[in-house]
Amino acid sequence: MLSDSPGQSAPPTAETPRLDWARLLRDHERWLRTVVYARLREAQAVDEVMQEVALAAVAQKAPLADPAKVGPWLYRLAVRQALLYRRRQGRHRKLLDRYAHRESSMAEKGGRPDPLQWLLAAERQQLLQRALDHLPSRDAEILLLKYTEDWSYRQIAEHLGTTEGAIQARLHRARAKLREQLALLVEGDGQP
Repeated sequence: MLSDSPGQSAPPTAETPRLDWARLLRDHERWLRTVVYARLREAQAVDEVMQEVALAAVAQKAPLADPAKVGPWLYRLAVRQALLYRRRQGRHRKLLDRYAHRESSMAEKGGRPDPLQWLLAAERQQLLQRALDHLPSRDAEILLLKYTEDWSYRQIAEHLGTTEGAIQARLHRARAKLREQLALLVEGDGQP
């Protein structure tokens, strides 16, 4: 795996001066752009990759000691940045494909609700929440365990320490109270 910093570089000393990266990048830019274009075949991609190359060259951790190795090092850096760009684009493309596939399969099945259906579902949810808020906590608790957690009568009975028959009776009464509250809220008599 290539690194953004040369592996055998030494820290700058009096003998190894800092390189002028702005000038070096200008000097090597044309042929590096050609290399990147040959790998990506997109003009916009070349600009993005060259920006990444410039950033990596300027921000390198260990300065390049031998100016004669600047060209090969920049070449490896440009190739690596081009590969990273292609990977990012591939991941992005896969994400879009998955989303498009999911949306098209929903449209084929007719499962995509229209805005009116969304609005009605939201209103039903709000109405149901308001009705649940008016129920005693024991009734709301058992309804939520049964219908949101999808627990069986046996599971509810085990967790609450009672019998399945008692749970069935409590659920029957809780559903009746919920229907009453919903009717009151729909009629407008019991609005808080």
